[in-house]
Amino acid sequence: MNKKKDRRAGAAEALPVASVGTWDQSGREARLPRKRYESQLAVLQGELVAMQEWVKASGAKICVVFEGRDTAGKGGTIKRLVERVSPRVFRVVALPAPTEREKSQMFIQRYIAHFPAAGEVVVFDRSWYNRAGVERVMGFCTPAQTDRFLEQIAGVEKAMIDSGILLLKYWLEVGPEEQTRRIESRIHDPRKVWKLSAMDLESFGRWYDYSRARDAMFAASDTPWAPWYVAHTDDKRRGRLNIIAHLLSQVPYEPLEIRDVELPARQGAGDYQPPALPPRVIPTPY
Repeated sequence: MNKKKDRRAGAAEALPVASVGTWDQSGREARLPRKRYESQLAVLQGELVAMQEWVKASGAKICVVFEGRDTAGKGGTIKRLVERVSPRVFRVVALPAPTEREKSQMFIQRYIAHFPAAGEVVVFDRSWYNRAGVERVMGFCTPAQTDRFLEQIAGVEKAMIDSGILLLKYWLEVGPEEQTRRIESRIHDPRKVWKLSAMDLESFGRWYDYSRARDAMFAASDTPWAPWYVAHTDDKRRGRLNIIAHLLSQVPYEPLEIRDVELPARQGAGDYQPPALPPRVIPTPY
């Protein structure tokens, strides 16, 4: 078996493992052990590099949308998705609140500017579906604006597909008890306080408003050409692995060709002399 097949076989063995559940004594799915998670993640991230090289070579255009409940793990999943690939190929888009000028535009107009060109993978950390979710629930748009968006978005996404974009849409779902635990951890952990805004606290109490908004969004935009994929992320580690594995399964990339590389001999010092003045070295308290 050649090296290409070896890589593909190793990845194929790794992918299903992430989706196999184990259960604790209370009947809940047990958390995936860290070592197993990290070993599986390393394999998947290697495959993402192979996908990246195929995207560059083929000129593919891939758009990945991440939506979901607050604290469902969108940011952590996106971080693991892009941390081992080139930012020149994988580009993360997380738009702030619209400006007054953007509010006067066609709603999806500011997102179109970020769509992928050939050889790019664009990852949206929340997207145009803000109109169907947070804007609807929090009253930032009118019911008529939400209805208009839901009527039009399937056609917009059909145009994206017809232009050659591969569109993948993920909804991350977390249970109410786990969401409560994660919100409370943000209150008490100084590393996470930046994740907790007044908006998050207001949204926390509107669980079923968000459920109704999600259901209406799925009904209007879960189409044969751009379906929604739901990932359960009460266990963040399992959720990340399952999402990355699924994404890889949707892209027809080729295995990465392993090159035979030999390092060249390093040049001799010749007439080089170290500078007389030493550089300023930072303190080493660790």
